[in-house]
Amino acid sequence: MFALSTKNRTRLGVLAVAALAASSAAAHPGHPDSVMNASASFMSGFEHPFSGIDHLLAMLAVGLWAAQNKRRALWVLPLAFPLMMVVGALLAIAGLNVPAVETGIAASVAVLGLLIAFAVRMPLWGSTLVVSLFALFHGYAHGTELPHGSMAAMYGAGFILATALLHAAGLIVGVVAGRKMADRVVRIGGAGIAAVGAYLLAA
Repeated sequence: MFALSTKNRTRLGVLAVAALAASSAAAHPGHPDSVMNASASFMSGFEHPFSGIDHLLAMLAVGLWAAQNKRRALWVLPLAFPLMMVVGALLAIAGLNVPAVETGIAASVAVLGLLIAFAVRMPLWGSTLVVSLFALFHGYAHGTELPHGSMAAMYGAGFILATALLHAAGLIVGVVAGRKMADRVVRIGGAGIAAVGAYLLAA
């Protein structure tokens, strides 16, 4: 074993930090002067789900449909979606190809809207599978749009929090509507979501 002086250990630490910085820059080529700090990365991820009507409606729809299914679906579906979004984002960051992402996102809006409009209740494993599949597409899209120079972990934390808030909003609307015997309003909203999804598919 070789003994390192305090001065040499300091130099070694500096070299290690420099190597990590260089590898990070190599992973995201171009514009080396554009580096986002933690808060900027977080805010960029947080804003992303609100930047497109497709993401926003799909995430609200998950909450609404979970409220319609009730019981364990109230927490399983809003949990499964962000978890699978992380998987999708990691696939994108790793450079793996997922086909028909935009079609899958548009289909998620249309299908979830129809499920709400017709108040479809599925076994928990079935509804979880549906939500997880659609979440994979949304997460992949988030991952491919990771801003250059941003911190992937903070960016991911941002879009997960935004997703959770949108799920919560859908849950609250669905639960309140159910208590006030206004389920028809929720189903009409589902039909509207489906219509937007159909338009996105056509476009």
